[in-house]
Amino acid sequence: MSTCATTSRELAEPVAGTAATARTWLLVEQTGPWGAQALTDSHLDPRTGRALEAAADGTGVRVALIRRPGRHPDCHALPHRRIFLAHTAPGRTWVRTTTVTDPNALLRLDFAALGAGEHGGIWDPYDGEPLVLICTNGKRDRCCALLGRPLAAELAADGAEAWEVTHIGGHRFSPTLFVLPYGYAYGRATAYLVKDAVAAAHDGRITLDHCRGRSTWDRPAQAADLAVRELIREERADALDVIRTDAVRPEPVRADGPAPGSRTLAGSCLGWTVSVAHSDGRTWRVTVEQRADGAPAPASCGAPLGPPARMAVTSITAVTGAILPTWPSPPVHALV
Repeated sequence: MSTCATTSRELAEPVAGTAATARTWLLVEQTGPWGAQALTDSHLDPRTGRALEAAADGTGVRVALIRRPGRHPDCHALPHRRIFLAHTAPGRTWVRTTTVTDPNALLRLDFAALGAGEHGGIWDPYDGEPLVLICTNGKRDRCCALLGRPLAAELAADGAEAWEVTHIGGHRFSPTLFVLPYGYAYGRATAYLVKDAVAAAHDGRITLDHCRGRSTWDRPAQAADLAVRELIREERADALDVIRTDAVRPEPVRADGPAPGSRTLAGSCLGWTVSVAHSDGRTWRVTVEQRADGAPAPASCGAPLGPPARMAVTSITAVTGAILPTWPSPPVHALV
């Protein structure tokens, strides 16, 4: 059976720069089945789900449902729900947790403050092992269920603090997941890779293997962060920060048409200049271009074939204090 994940793997599509964007995650436990739009298509009251989506809109908070790995009987009663709040910005990461009996209580949260990284002392600090959130919602894409659920079960059986999560994008990179508190996402994950990522997160580091990017930033910035990390071999999670992202005006169209192998996506910016800073004072200017020149592939199972949009890091320039290897080396490519 051909799936979007199989096709993506066979084409060796890169995963860098494809993580879902969320400065802050609000994770709400909801057992039972999930629909494609889980916040409004599960045993959570759809009115509550819609209200949570509206409250989070434009604040930098992303709301998702979670449940423990394993079988999910179709039962409506859930007297206590585990809730996690996690902010992922470098140097300001935190995770708070509580249990609630009525999820409508979450509507009283200050979503704007949470998106800005201000928790105001709410709930209890989470001081357990790094949280692993594996996408398993088969109603969004069958690859997430076929590949994500076995991985989640294996991790839970091995003692990881693993949860299934409704949707984090990138179906074709299944099994896909992210690790808190730092918010770095991974694609085509194996149990071995996840255990390495969890061990790294426990020590304040990340692993670059199969890394999709940090959810704190938009995708050009994710690609830039990973490119600098690859260049200087930096694994400390909070050593790098993205301090600025500027859109670059597209180049004029050539009289003889676009450059060979290039393709512009309608309504999209062609490029960005991203400023990346190291905690030791070094800074870099990273140029990222959006392209769609790869082999046709489905974005998800059942979707039409099309060249996936990707981001290509085309240059890294030291701005202050950085002594770099020769650039360009093989560029880091990121798919949208």
